[in-house]
Amino acid sequence: MSARKPTTYRDAGVDLDAADQLVQRIGPAVRSTYGPQVLPSHGGFAGCFRLDHDNRLFAGTLRDPVLVSCTDGVGSKVLIAAHTNRYDTVGIDLVAMSVNDLLTCGAQPLFFLDYIAIPRLDPERVATLVEGVAAGCKLAGCALLGGETAEMPDLYHRDHFDLAGFAVGVVDRERMLDSRRVRPGDLLIGLPSSGLHANGYSLVRRLLLRRAGLRLDRAAPGLGRPLGDVLLEPTTIYVRPVLTALAHYRRRPPIHAMAHITGGGLPGNLPRVLPGNCDAVVERGSWSIPPIFGLIEHYGVDEEEMYRVFNMGIGFVLITRARSAATIQRLLERAGTTPRIIGRIRRGRGRVEIR
Repeated sequence: MSARKPTTYRDAGVDLDAADQLVQRIGPAVRSTYGPQVLPSHGGFAGCFRLDHDNRLFAGTLRDPVLVSCTDGVGSKVLIAAHTNRYDTVGIDLVAMSVNDLLTCGAQPLFFLDYIAIPRLDPERVATLVEGVAAGCKLAGCALLGGETAEMPDLYHRDHFDLAGFAVGVVDRERMLDSRRVRPGDLLIGLPSSGLHANGYSLVRRLLLRRAGLRLDRAAPGLGRPLGDVLLEPTTIYVRPVLTALAHYRRRPPIHAMAHITGGGLPGNLPRVLPGNCDAVVERGSWSIPPIFGLIEHYGVDEEEMYRVFNMGIGFVLITRARSAATIQRLLERAGTTPRIIGRIRRGRGRVEIR
């Protein structure tokens, strides 16, 4: 009987040499996100972060620090990245979806971890993904403290992959936002989105690609650039402008609550920060809606459904005391964004009216 050739892990679809190559490739991008809070990790199995080190915005003033954490993914937007063979933006989306959630508590992001699941480890492709994550961490002012890449050839189709992210931030307990402070007469300040962000892509792919037959590599009507570029526009990270506005106030700021507008749009996300005796009234026409939303509506989605699924051009909302709204707008503008008063709070039952 002839001896069989020994079976290796590579024969089963997992390439350990490629994994080692990837670690070397992504090192500079990961280290570029480190500040003095990140300590050397000699064992290499976990990241270490000093919580008591002075930081740029809070400058050691945390009297009663509260850690805030959240996790999210990019959803089926990754399929657009795979179809276009472009992987440089969805890592930014991954960071944005978590750090923008942290921000709603008034928290400053401290560090981020990523998880990439992929059928075959292509070091170039995964390195580009991680470099995007590192770029997002820089925009958010946090460290990419660690991550994991799982090669699973039997679980994912050839070009498919998935992303998950995990963020931890900190806020002084006395400065945490409390939606119970929201009251009638407060104003809604909306911050613009860059487009779809990372929500609604199952509907977008079904409608624009399969039903309408639009090409990702060609300009779609009214967009002026390839559809794939528009769909891969990364989610806006709101951390720096919003934290700058919060830091202007020594004590609890006059911003009563904040909402990250993700899946469910304004009607689905604003109620999460409304007390039971208040409604939010959102005024149509008070902000500019990016053309991609008009394209989607044109191909067969009614307006009510558009607002239920997509952010419609508003990615983040601050609910603020009316007499402070002008000051907060100026602070946000100086920090590089374009806020708009998009509505107000009135007595009600915790609902949103878009009119």
